[in-house]
Parts: sequence; C-alpha cells; structure tokens
Amino acid sequence: MATEWRQEEPTRWRFTLRQGVKFHEGESLTAEDVAFSVQRALQPTSNFGIYVDTVDRAVAVDERTVDIILKRPDPILPNKLASIFIMSKSWSEKHNAIRPQNTRAREEMHTTRNTNGTGAYRLASREPDVRTVLARNDAWWGWGTEGNAGNVTEIVYRPIASDATRIAALLSGEIDFVMDPPLQDLTRLRAAPGVKVVEGPEVRTIFLAMDVNRDELLYSDVKGKNPFKDLRVRQALYQAIDIQAIHRTTMRGQSVVTGTLFPEQVNGYIKAEDVRLPFDAARAKTLLEQAGYGQGFSVTLDCPNNRYINDEQICQNIAAMWSRIGVKTAVKSQPLAPFFAQIQKDDTSVYLLGWGVPTLDALYSFQSLLASRNGEQGDGIWNYGRYSNPRMDALVQRMKSDTGEARQAAITEALTLYREDIPHIPLHHQMIPWAMRSNIQIPHMANNQPYFRWAVVQ
Repeated sequence: MATEWRQEEPTRWRFTLRQGVKFHEGESLTAEDVAFSVQRALQPTSNFGIYVDTVDRAVAVDERTVDIILKRPDPILPNKLASIFIMSKSWSEKHNAIRPQNTRAREEMHTTRNTNGTGAYRLASREPDVRTVLARNDAWWGWGTEGNAGNVTEIVYRPIASDATRIAALLSGEIDFVMDPPLQDLTRLRAAPGVKVVEGPEVRTIFLAMDVNRDELLYSDVKGKNPFKDLRVRQALYQAIDIQAIHRTTMRGQSVVTGTLFPEQVNGYIKAEDVRLPFDAARAKTLLEQAGYGQGFSVTLDCPNNRYINDEQICQNIAAMWSRIGVKTAVKSQPLAPFFAQIQKDDTSVYLLGWGVPTLDALYSFQSLLASRNGEQGDGIWNYGRYSNPRMDALVQRMKSDTGEARQAAITEALTLYREDIPHIPLHHQMIPWAMRSNIQIPHMANNQPYFRWAVVQ
C-alpha cells in the first residue's frame, strides 16, 4: 500500500501511500490508519514488537504521507514494516481494539474473530475449527495489475485433522487444495489422476533449544545444577542425533539438513558456517562422562504435534537417540495453542521450535532467538531457553545499525559463535509440499502462504 519510501534523515523514513485503497467495510485508507497501526504494534501486548523495535513513533504528515521516527538508524526498516498489518483506526476504536489482545493470557477481543483489512479477499463468515469463508473483494485496488489475475471468487477453509480423511477428500474431489499433505502419501498423490504435488524449500528452520539459564532444570532428575549450562552436554546431545536418519525416514527426504540458524534465502547466510557436528554416539557418551553425567539423567522434551511437518515424530526419534546415550527423554507433545502458551512462560527445559524469517534478514533470527532479554523491544522475544552471551548481544547491536561490509562481518561472527557455543541444536529446513487438483495454478511460496489472488482455476 506504499508506493514509495525514502530515508529523509538517519532516523526518519517517509512513506507515500497509494491512492484509492479502501478497507472492507468501506473506509478509505489514510496516513492516520498507518500511524495508528505502527503505534499499535508498539504496545506491550503486541506480538509484532520485533518489527518496530527501532521505532520511536509514527506521524501522519498529511492524508497520504507517513513519517516513521526512529530511536536509532535501522538499515532494514522497510523489510520489517512489510510484516505490520495495517488496521482501520476508526474500526479499532469502535470495537475497543486499540491495543492487541494478550495472547499469552489467552485473552479474546473483537479482533480474535473479526477483521477489516484492505486485501483481495474479505472475511465472509467464520466458525472456528469448522469452516472459514473468504469472498473476493471486487473493490481491491490490485485486481488487474501485473500478476494479480487470479479468478478465485470464494475460498472455503476447512480444518480436517485426520490425515486419511483429508487426503481422501482431495482424491475424491470434495476439496481442491491441501497445504500439508502427509509425507507418506506424496508418492500416491503424484500418481493419482487429477491431482498434482508442488513443492519447494520453506524459509523455516527446525531446531531444539535448551534452558541454559536456570540453576536447576524444571523437568529433570538432576538437582542443584543445570546440565545444559555445560557446553559438553549440549554438544553430546547434538552429536547423539542421527540427522540423516531423520531426513531419510521421518521426513522421507523432504528436508534440508542444516548446521546453522537460517537457510540460504536469508541475507547474511554463509555456506562455510552451515556445517553440522558429526553424528557420533560414542563421542556423545564420552562428553557426558567428562561433564560428570556418565550415569546419564532424565529430561522432558516439549514438542508441538500439529505445527511443523512430522514434529511429534521428530521429537520421538530424538528422544530415543538421547536415551541411547543415557539421557532418558520423555516427550510431552501437545497442540500448538497449549504448547506455545507453555513455552511463552519459560515453562520448559528443552523444546522443539520452527523459525521462519519474514524479513529475509539475519537480524530477525538473531535478535528474536538469541539476544538477551534486556528490556529492549524485540530482543529475546522468542528466547525461551534464556540464552545470554554478551558477545552475541554486542553482535546483534551491530547488526541493528551497521551497514555494508561491517554489518555482514557482524553476522558472520555471530554465525560462528552460534556454531561454537551451541545455544540451539539445528536440525533442518523444512521442505513444503502442497497437493491440489490438477486444474489449479498457484505459485509455490517459500513462506508457505498460498496467495490466492494469483490462483487460477481452469
């Protein structure tokens, strides 16, 4: 919705808005709405603070001009603002939604089940966990512009929990598109008449994170100390994982094994740092003995069971691998809502998480996952293992303000530190298959979002 932007001063960016944009309920988009939305993202209950961490305030200059005033220079501000959803100020005020809901407290506001956007489709009806209907917004400014030639008039979203039922519905023609076909069904789907599979890498990395902060773990039989504070223990758990077995059997080849924090599509990626420690169960046992845990210990691994591809199976396999070296591992798997509610309270000892990079820049991952929680907005917002390293914090600060070669040098050093200090155990980048009727044309996206404004049903 912005047609141009420029950096007027080191700490002031100016954005010019598109004319003729309207919200679904009829209000015209103005600079006041954009300024309001940016300020709303700064609220304490916002989950979008990482995108506005450098923002001091947003100011409507005139009806179509917005100035973003920064606390410090931010070389990737436009990348970050692209992830802020723009809301109608008047609609939000009318429905008492001037701040975001508190998801950690499971708060429900008007915005939980209602929306008023400016996009190609509008919400027609919603029955949570049953059926959501989106209708084509004929007033959308983008229809007829380059690339936006889709002909879909209605989208009916139906959650179907059973893999078998979901695939049967696709094969019978009852449904047209499945975002998450089970990996074990891909061969059958590729061979089925009237059905096709499209696939590609997702900008999402699956990894394990450990509580390296507490003096005693919450969910372990080790008392009075925290084994995860010892680098040798973290390395042992890393080297106990046969990642190729997970790639081959659990993921059926639909993963890209990694030794780093993000995939190559992300700015800052360095192939030389994308190196895993080798699978070596004997070495893992030796490291545990050296750390004083030759008799092993027990721990609980927290895992979602409906968020990432084969997430529960990955955790079960890793638990078995860890148990073989003496770290007896119980898997606590649960749906994404209670899983996230739990880990967002730091109520975990070790957990599996997947991380996408919507800004396509390394800072987003380092700042969110590895920066110390120091009160600065966005720092450590998803760092539930409470990893804290002054050297990493200094590198994150450099990423925020440096440009050019100096910024890349900071990213490269941080990737080296990530590999050497093992704050996480990286596993793989997801490969994402979509299955659909063969008369549907839609580009496969690395963010795993189908853009139906580009979809054509023939």
